[in-house]
Amino acid sequence: MAWEEWEQLKTQAAERRSTSMQLNHAPDPGGGGGGSADLVVQQDDLGAVGHEAFALHSDLHSQADVAGMGPDAHGSGSTMQAATELSHSNFALGDSLSLTVEIWTSQVKSLLDACALISNHLDFSKKMHANDDAQIAAEVRGRDGSGRSVSELDKYFK
Repeated sequence: MAWEEWEQLKTQAAERRSTSMQLNHAPDPGGGGGGSADLVVQQDDLGAVGHEAFALHSDLHSQADVAGMGPDAHGSGSTMQAATELSHSNFALGDSLSLTVEIWTSQVKSLLDACALISNHLDFSKKMHANDDAQIAAEVRGRDGSGRSVSELDKYFK
């Protein structure tokens, strides 16, 4: 695109600009905005995702500990033992292997934290929504346990 063409397009856009506000949007293909909900999550779905996150956390914790596998009397894992031996024998690979284990351990810890966060957050969300549902149900019922009339409920939506 030539510079003159760019300037011409900018001028045309400035001429079309009005002082009113315009929101850019694409129409919802499902006709949302009042009919059906955009996102629906069932309690079972949250439980399944939380369980998978917990299972992944357990598997990672037991199987991804490269630094701690095959510990010696000092608690150093076999990979770190190999790194130490290589470094003592003046092989540059020893320092590189040690750095690799440190980075791997850091990444595994980050992933373990993320899995725990997901699992705990979903458990918390399930409990919180169940409590909210119970509170709403209690507020909607009258003193005698019967439901409130539609006209009474309508006050809450205005």
